[in-house]
Amino acid sequence: MPSYLNLLTPWLIGIGLNTVLLAIAYFAPKKLLTPAGYIHAWILGVILWGTLGWRGYVVMMFYFLVGSAVTRIGMAKKEAAGIAEKRSGARGPENVWGSALTGTVCALAAYALSFSGSAELQTFIPLLLLGYVASLSTKLSDTSASEVGKAYGKHTFLITTLKPVPPGTEGAVSLEGTLAGVVASVAIALIGWAVNLINPLGVLLCVIAAFIATNLESVIGATLQSKFDWLTNEVVNILNTLIGAIAAILLALSIRAIAL
Repeated sequence: MPSYLNLLTPWLIGIGLNTVLLAIAYFAPKKLLTPAGYIHAWILGVILWGTLGWRGYVVMMFYFLVGSAVTRIGMAKKEAAGIAEKRSGARGPENVWGSALTGTVCALAAYALSFSGSAELQTFIPLLLLGYVASLSTKLSDTSASEVGKAYGKHTFLITTLKPVPPGTEGAVSLEGTLAGVVASVAIALIGWAVNLINPLGVLLCVIAAFIATNLESVIGATLQSKFDWLTNEVVNILNTLIGAIAAILLALSIRAIAL
């Protein structure tokens, strides 16, 4: 049985590290988050370091930094067209949890199962870690596809009808955006493999799951989002990452069943 000190150490490290990073980021000239966004990002960071340690933290930081950079691609053009992210891409609490809620649930569930004492239950931990990486692969894929498509998409189509629509239309897709999304999902899945959260097969499953979820998110945007006030971009983001995590886990379970 781990001692209380061993249990508390990663949480204390998470508190200290994220406090330092929050102070640096808050006073930096380039604002990546709103003031409230920094507080929620601090909470998220502490949870991830406490549950998954540096490995889960690295994957989330990769998503955050690359996602923030991608959001700023072609910003002047997107702002002129009125299709840029609000606050020039600075993330608020709704963006933090819209992107990370699914991954956080996977991290907390994996952490809880590590104390279960049941070898059978602990076999689900790798699946939850896969879900964690897949959720972030999905979100970075979606962000990259959307932002690159809005900035550089030459031909933008509505995913449900394939009719041409203006860039930034809900449910719109483009070849440039789709390719950017695939590259982004591969990149973050490789990071997940590099830090030993997933195996090489998991990289492939994350990429497939991200592709499925990103396109389903476009379908939701084209068909349902305008019909329901509660279906905000943040809610759609949660659904998007949830679909990605579930798809990856189901694919892994299917492969496991076939192997047996």
